[in-house]
Formats: sequence, C-alpha cells, structure tokens
Amino acid sequence: MPSLKNQIPNFITLLNLFFGCWAIVYVFQAGAMATIDENGSMIIEMPEQLYMASLLIGIAAVIDFFDGFIARLLKVSSEMGKQLDSLADVVSFGVAPACIVFQFLRMSMANDVNAFSHNSILLAPAFLIPMAGAYRLARFNLDQTQTTYFKGVPIPMIGILTASLPLIYWQSGAVAQLMLMPAFWYGLIILVSYLMVMKTPMLALKGLANKRKLVIPLLLVAIEIVLTAFFYKWLAIPFGFMGYCLVSLLYKKTIIQ
Repeated sequence: MPSLKNQIPNFITLLNLFFGCWAIVYVFQAGAMATIDENGSMIIEMPEQLYMASLLIGIAAVIDFFDGFIARLLKVSSEMGKQLDSLADVVSFGVAPACIVFQFLRMSMANDVNAFSHNSILLAPAFLIPMAGAYRLARFNLDQTQTTYFKGVPIPMIGILTASLPLIYWQSGAVAQLMLMPAFWYGLIILVSYLMVMKTPMLALKGLANKRKLVIPLLLVAIEIVLTAFFYKWLAIPFGFMGYCLVSLLYKKTIIQ
C-alpha cells in the first residue's frame, strides 16, 4: 500500500481538479443576458460568476505548479501521479476554459433577446480546446524527450490565458468590444488549439538552469508584464503569453540544448 508521503502530491493534484470542476459550475450558474436599454439598443451583460471561474482556474494553476514542487521536495514520483496530473489538467485548463469561451460565443452571437437559445452548433468549436489539450497531454506522457523543454504550449498556460479574458472584458474598452465578435473567438480557438498540438520546442522552467542566453530575454518579458499590469491590468496575461511564445520561437536552438 502506498505511504502517506507518496500520496501527498496526488492529493494536491486532486485539489487542482476540484477547483477546475468548481470553475465549470460558476460558468454555467447563470447565463449571459441581453437587455434592451431606453434607446432600444441591446446591452450584453456578463454574469459575475465568470469572474469567479477565472479566479478558480487561477487557483488550480497555482496548485498545479506546487504538486510537482512538493513531489520533488519529498523526493517521490509515480506513474499514477503523472497520469492523475494530466487528467486534472484536462478539466481545469481544458474543459473549464472551453466553457468560458462557450459563454462568450453565446454573447457574441446575440442578435436579439432570444438569441442565446439559437445556433448551438456554432458554439461547439469551443470544445476543440479540451480535445487539443487532451491530445497534447497524452503525447507528453508517452514522449520521453520532453525533459527540459515542452513540445507545444503546455495546457496550464492556455488555461490561464483563457481565464484572463472575462477579467479583461470586465475592464471594458476597445478590447471588450472585440470580444463581442464571433470571429475573435473562433480565431482564438484555432490558435490555442494549434499551439498545444504543435511540436515546436517551447520553454520550460525546469530547463532554465543551464540556459544563460535566456536570462535577458526573459527579464525583458518580466518587465513587459509588470509595465502592462501597471497600465492595463489583466492585459498583462496575454502580453506575457505572447512574450513567452516569442522567446521560445526565437531561442529554439537554445531551448533544446
């Protein structure tokens, strides 16, 4: 029977799954609403529950980081823990973010007050995200070469990116108007799904120790994130994501060394 010490990282991983499931509940607890103002214009209202879903996905991401950290600290590892981590990630960073995209697609397609009950087939592409994520995780579990770098963007980063979108919408402005366009969401679905299944080497924190060439580029990305957070708040997350992708692509040869 496995010792309690060996089960501690698994329990932490299950907490990741717990918060991912809870996020899904918040996404669908109250649907988006369309109301008509006094001038006859439609107003699309996003339910506050989506903000909570973003928070819970963020908590799941923190937990996902610490389960591996705790496993290394306790010097325990198991094949079960690896598989359990992937199953939890599919839900927390695949299914839960896809549900957020699903809800935003509903809002963006609202042409009248009854629009949310129509065009359900047009909402289905949102679930390409967990499909791509599951495929990526299965490939990762079978690939023995991804020890110091990733092939494709890891699914937790996609989950965090997607979870930031309700918070960015909450800030309103020009970006919020962009999020009311179906083309934005279809483009996002295609982009993040491709980024997960592609085989391009991507930076991993576990492989940074011997890669001094990346210090300055990553420092610049960190500065970019801080400055963007100061001036534009939650837009720092997608800007940081773009910086990560840019560094990974420009320093591909360094990453795989």
